[in-house]
Amino acid sequence: MATNPAYRFVIADDHPLFRGALRQTLEGLFDGVAISEAGSLEAVTEVLEQSDEVDLVLLDLNMPGVRGYSGLMYLRAQYPAVPVVVVSANEDPATIRRCMEFGAAGFVPKSLGTDSIRLALSTVMAGDVWTPPDVDLSAVPADETAKLVQRLSTLTPQQVRVLMMLSEGLLNKQIAYELGVSEATVKAHVSAILQKLGVESRTQAVIAASKIEAGQWQSVVG
Repeated sequence: MATNPAYRFVIADDHPLFRGALRQTLEGLFDGVAISEAGSLEAVTEVLEQSDEVDLVLLDLNMPGVRGYSGLMYLRAQYPAVPVVVVSANEDPATIRRCMEFGAAGFVPKSLGTDSIRLALSTVMAGDVWTPPDVDLSAVPADETAKLVQRLSTLTPQQVRVLMMLSEGLLNKQIAYELGVSEATVKAHVSAILQKLGVESRTQAVIAASKIEAGQWQSVVG
C-alpha cells in the first residue's frame, strides 16, 4: 500500500477483471487511495493483518475459502472495526437482508453502473449504510431464522472457520491440521458451536447453518 494515503481499500474478489474495474471506480472517486486486491479469504486476512488502517473491504460472497455468508461473518468477527461492503452478483432481497443482519455496511450489486457504485461507496464512507433503493429490507424473518442469525453472530472467528469445515465434511483431525491446532482444541470449538447454536450434533449444526438462506451456507453464491 502507498505511504500515507487518504483512504485504504481492499477489493476481495476472485475475478481479476472485476477487481480491475472496481479499482478504476475507486480511483476515480477518491483522491490519494491505496488499494489492495485479494482473490481469497486468506489473502484478505493477510492484508488486514499487515495494516490496521484499512478503511473499507469490498467483499464478494463467492471466493475461495468462503462458503455462503461465512466470509462476511468471519471478517466482522475478526475485524469489527473494519467496515465491509458486499459486492455480489446475487441480488436476491433475502440475501441482501441477511448480509445486513450479519453486519455489512452496504450491499452493492455487480450489475450496477459505475456512477451508482460510486454513490453507494460514497454513502458508506460518509458513515451511512447503502443498499439498493428498490429492495425492501423491512420484511421480518421468521422467529426461528432471526434467532439462528443472532446465534451465528455470536461465534468467534475461529468457530466460524470450524463450522465452515464441518459443513465440508472434514473430521476433527483434518480441521486440526488445516488450522494448525490440536484435536482437543477443535473438539472444544465444536462443543462451543453446538452450545451457541442450541443443537446436539455436528450434523445438526451444519443443517442449522444452512437454514439461514435456503442452503446458501453449503452452495456457492456470488
